[in-house]
Amino acid sequence: MRAPTRIACLVLSAMLVAACGTNDIDKAPPFYENLAKPGAQVNVAAAASLLTDYRRANGQPAVEADAKLTALAQDHVRRMAAIDKVTHDPGNRGFNQRLKAANYNAARAAENVSAGYHTLAEAFSGWRDSPSHNTNMLLPGATRFGIATAYSEKSKYRVFWALVLAVPAAPE
Repeated sequence: MRAPTRIACLVLSAMLVAACGTNDIDKAPPFYENLAKPGAQVNVAAAASLLTDYRRANGQPAVEADAKLTALAQDHVRRMAAIDKVTHDPGNRGFNQRLKAANYNAARAAENVSAGYHTLAEAFSGWRDSPSHNTNMLLPGATRFGIATAYSEKSKYRVFWALVLAVPAAPE
């Protein structure tokens, strides 16, 4: 092998070895991040991407995160974690009552709640495989969503989930 070729091979080899030391390779995609630990929160952007891809593949429009719906979901998961129960109405406040209390005007809306999934990928797969939850994820015309998780060390579930999808009402 000629000297210039040998040098080029050595430089290329050194660059490849250096690239192996980066932390980017070790980091899992956000939808596989383990949320069963204190302070962990679902990645809303990853959820938007996953939901949008799924909805588009099923003939529905994309969804984007909505601050009011995310706050609604966050409040709901905290309440479920506090009582260690998966429910649509903690404290006798059903979904529609909570939507109104959040001042969210929806033409249609749906909510998925669950617990025990430790990653976004697990929650999404569980919802997709459940006919009623899947129907909610594919809510016709929905363009807004909110999603949240709450960790509970004392619960057998560890992670509580809430997903809200909505078709915003037309402005009056």
